Amino acid sequence: MKIRIVVKNKVVLLSLACATALSANTIKSIEYKDVNKISPQILNETLNMNVGDKLDENKLNDAVLSFYKYGYFEDIQVVNNDGNLKLIFKEKPSIANIDIKGYKSRAEDIETIKTVLKLKKGSMYTEKRVKEAKDKLLSMLESEGYINSVVETEIEKINEQSLKLTFNVNKGDEIVIKKANYHGANNLDQDDFDLVTANKEKEFASWWFGQNDGEVKIDQLKYDARRINDLYFEKGYLDAQVKEPFLDIDFASNQAKLDFFISEGEKYTTTGIKIYLDSSIVDPETIYPELKLIIGNTFNIKKLRADQDYIKTQVANQGYAFADVRFDLNKNEENKTVDVVYNVIPGKKVYINDVKISGNTRTLDRVIRRDVYLAPGDLYNLTDFKDSTNKLKRSRFFEDVQIEEKRVSDDKMDIVVKVTEAPTGSLMLGGGYGSYDKFMVNGSISDVNIFGSGLALGLSADLSARSNRFELSLKNPAINDSDYNGEVEVHSTESEIYRDKYDSTIETQGFSVALGKQIYRNLYAGARYRLDFVSENYDYQDISTITNPYVSQDYVSSSITPYLNFDNTDDYYFPREGYRAGISAEYAGVGGDSKYVKPSAYIKYFYSLEDLTELDWVLRLKSQMRVLIDNGQINQGDSLYLGGPKTLRGYKSYAFPQNTSGEKDDPYTKMWANSAEMSFPLIPSAKMRWGIFYDYGMIGQNSFNEIERSGAGALLEWISPMGPLQLIFSRALDAESTDDTSSFEFSLGASF
Repeated sequence: MKIRIVVKNKVVLLSLACATALSANTIKSIEYKDVNKISPQILNETLNMNVGDKLDENKLNDAVLSFYKYGYFEDIQVVNNDGNLKLIFKEKPSIANIDIKGYKSRAEDIETIKTVLKLKKGSMYTEKRVKEAKDKLLSMLESEGYINSVVETEIEKINEQSLKLTFNVNKGDEIVIKKANYHGANNLDQDDFDLVTANKEKEFASWWFGQNDGEVKIDQLKYDARRINDLYFEKGYLDAQVKEPFLDIDFASNQAKLDFFISEGEKYTTTGIKIYLDSSIVDPETIYPELKLIIGNTFNIKKLRADQDYIKTQVANQGYAFADVRFDLNKNEENKTVDVVYNVIPGKKVYINDVKISGNTRTLDRVIRRDVYLAPGDLYNLTDFKDSTNKLKRSRFFEDVQIEEKRVSDDKMDIVVKVTEAPTGSLMLGGGYGSYDKFMVNGSISDVNIFGSGLALGLSADLSARSNRFELSLKNPAINDSDYNGEVEVHSTESEIYRDKYDSTIETQGFSVALGKQIYRNLYAGARYRLDFVSENYDYQDISTITNPYVSQDYVSSSITPYLNFDNTDDYYFPREGYRAGISAEYAGVGGDSKYVKPSAYIKYFYSLEDLTELDWVLRLKSQMRVLIDNGQINQGDSLYLGGPKTLRGYKSYAFPQNTSGEKDDPYTKMWANSAEMSFPLIPSAKMRWGIFYDYGMIGQNSFNEIERSGAGALLEWISPMGPLQLIFSRALDAESTDDTSSFEFSLGASF
């Protein structure tokens, strides 16, 4: 007897006669045919009948329905031959290959699109899934400004089990906004709106960076009115209303006119702020002085939201993770004033139930956990939560870090740490050319996360016409997972400086040992001992013309340097916010020949302009200062220098002090260098950026400003598989005729 079971609208239809025949038989054997996607164990569990059982009609119906629900089968046949039960499956084909034609040309872009479409090799083919992918493609095209695009699907059968899926994309017309009108806008103008909207009027020289290209972004139109409305709220116009925009497209020219209709109203002034909060949790009086919204000033919704977040952080830091901070605006429309009332509903104190780690195939769990400031049993703290994310991002072990809160109950929460590991080991051989160092060769073998342990081992060499450097180092950022860190390194360097009347070579071989401790969140203290054997050699073209020449000498420098460093930035290579700062004082005289004290200090500031511009622009500021104090013996190699990628771009390394006479000169003892950069994205997927910079530095023997110089230029930076790389194109702005300037430098391993 052969029975075909057809599923329609999730109902199994069996004829009464067949059902009677089935129920009368005892199962002698069970066979599954042409099924590969479900294991025999699951098949038996789903069928829920065994050899020796009566063939149950209801159980068979339920089993067939369950098989269909798995989504793997197009058809199922049931054959009963005198109690020998056979289930014959026809599986849906798998997608063996996916191709997208006519959209993007770069393979990387196509792979990214496939990820967005949620299609990959091995996925089960269904018409619904393909339709969803097709609709998503059309939505992506529309969001990029292509109107009336067409996407056709082509299915090529490879065999019974697999097929090839091709999306043929015919891009529609790209519409450009030639004119944007803001009807009713009297107090704000187009430049204000361009800062917040996605759809903008095309500007002159639209191909130039920062100019509006005018391309229509259909998917963003519905949000642009809200953005403009929010902008008015930031400016204090609480009665402002912005209607949905009207886009008038001329398909003959592929140009459009965009109209916004705005009712501005008048500005409101903040006249009162009240926080209703249980003072036993946080005293509201401690919060008022920190609020950005100020009584007597124009109301600003952006500042209100920042204050709302600040209040929540203060309450959540006391363990109230699910605290709800609500606000009401009490407007006086006659006087155009507004009172802000915050109501804080703290909920219950929340404790950490568990910390779960995922995504780490190499890095040990304990290495991750030591940088998470919350542990099972701890009272929740929002600042700890945010700082944990930044700390893990600064480790250089991960491309991405996401920490999520998973509510378990009213007073329990799981912390779920999801990481995407970055390649931490590298074998590098590279080279370049700089106007000062000429041809350069760089090589290194390094791993900042050996065997996932968090230890960093590196061997590197830099060779050029002017300098050679070799270094071997081992670093442990958390000795035995404690707050202590340590480093041992061995180095050898040789630097040559060419002057008009003499050449000098300084060779140094030595090692250093450092031990530090995290004394507070993001604050580290420690000391480094360094021992160097230095050889200074001077070669004069005509020494007879020199009254007091430099003398070649060998000496030993033995020093200890206590330091204090702070770092709360959000990323190691490309910080977008935070500070890096440090102070130290090298004391040379722990044995050896050099006797001096060299205090130094630096500060770096990073600020993302994304909140202001909706663009990934990053402002970077840096200032560094060094002083050399004679404590008995300063050798020429101990002098301070200015110039090069780390202090003053546009000038060669060691450009200052310059000595063209050949006469022995006292070392320079005071140096101050400053830099300002603006960094812009270039190819985000390849971790490439570009930027512009301005450097200003000064150096002197007795005062800082004996020599003052500045430089400016552009740079290209790339986090390559070999490490951070910079190409620096610079120009000295106020160089004198005798200065050693540099127009191009290649820097590997450097950062701002």
